[in-house]
Amino acid sequence: MSEERNTYIVRCGEVALKGMNKPYFERMLVDRIRKVMKKFQNIEVRREEGLIFVKTPIDLNKDIVTREISRVFGVASISPAVEIDISEGDAEEVLDKIGQAAVSYMLGLIEEKGVQTFKVDAKRANKAFPIESPQIGRIIGAKILIGCKVLKVDVHNPDCKLFVSVRREKAYVFEQKVSGFGGLPLGTNGKGLVLLSGGIDSPVAAFMMAKRGMMIEAIHFHSYPYTSERAWDKVQDLARIVAGYCGRIRIHSINLLPIQEEIVQHCPEEEITILVRRFMMRLAEDVAKETGCLMLITGENIGQVASQTAEALVVTDASVQMPVMRPLIAMDKVDIMDIAKQIGTYETSILPYEDCCTVFLPKHPATKPKLDKILESESHLDVEQLIKAALESKETVMIYGEE
Repeated sequence: MSEERNTYIVRCGEVALKGMNKPYFERMLVDRIRKVMKKFQNIEVRREEGLIFVKTPIDLNKDIVTREISRVFGVASISPAVEIDISEGDAEEVLDKIGQAAVSYMLGLIEEKGVQTFKVDAKRANKAFPIESPQIGRIIGAKILIGCKVLKVDVHNPDCKLFVSVRREKAYVFEQKVSGFGGLPLGTNGKGLVLLSGGIDSPVAAFMMAKRGMMIEAIHFHSYPYTSERAWDKVQDLARIVAGYCGRIRIHSINLLPIQEEIVQHCPEEEITILVRRFMMRLAEDVAKETGCLMLITGENIGQVASQTAEALVVTDASVQMPVMRPLIAMDKVDIMDIAKQIGTYETSILPYEDCCTVFLPKHPATKPKLDKILESESHLDVEQLIKAALESKETVMIYGEE
């Protein structure tokens, strides 16, 4: 492609530590970036010596590109950069080319941001280049001082830290390092089923597991008509926001009301919450097996509510054989809220629509349930038939991420 292009340097997070599997993770990350960027035309993505380079048309807004790529799990940081062809010429000629590009770059920053001081941080990635990194920095800095009379060097607190990277046939000049979410590329760690409510925690749990490379499927429980269509719309909106980070999410919706009514009628009031939770887990496990998910994911946080005490979680887990991932288990609520705000789910999560967990709430729920007592209570229920009937109520929708 001979036309003028914008260049972006994308740095890998943990992918860089994967040893023999590193090429696989890098390929997955390149594939994810290509999928995210396919909404734009004429995009080039390639990997080279531990970095990923993205090239876009010159008229495609840099902030938009940076935002889109920074949302891809596995990306540690991204830098809009100026690319210089250094495939020809000796070391002096190469540094002249880089110096010209650096001067032009700094003149732009002077005009746009009023930069007055700078520092050059040079790195010689190509060790065959005869001039070492510190000397490259001094030479480029001197050229900038000559070409930009208003600038001064400040090595301690500069207005602009200018990075220069000298590679095999290309050199790069850039200022910004925009942080990404890090983590691992989506699809490198199988698929999990998240129990998605309309609250703050479960969307954050889904996000955090997706950040570890896991594809996400979701199950939602409702108690219609006690819960409204607006509550279902809210859950879909939350899934749409999370899907913006992981492509798409399929949601399975199940009516839990008949099970709740049977529990209320036949079991002790203080056990309602934990019994309902065990049914949720059984239903989720069945759906997970059917859809190829390896584990269940919840937003539970130890000690946060009655069903999330250590004893209650042990009793809950005893209802299923599949592993249960709880990425928020030891986090403070304020930290969970901060992540929800960062990823954009918080304002939707706090909308005041009831979910199934608020239906038939006991006045004094058991906080330290005993498994033998819970099993005794369940013996008064036709568990198998209730599960079968609930699964027959299942409805499934596919949610795509926001553009």
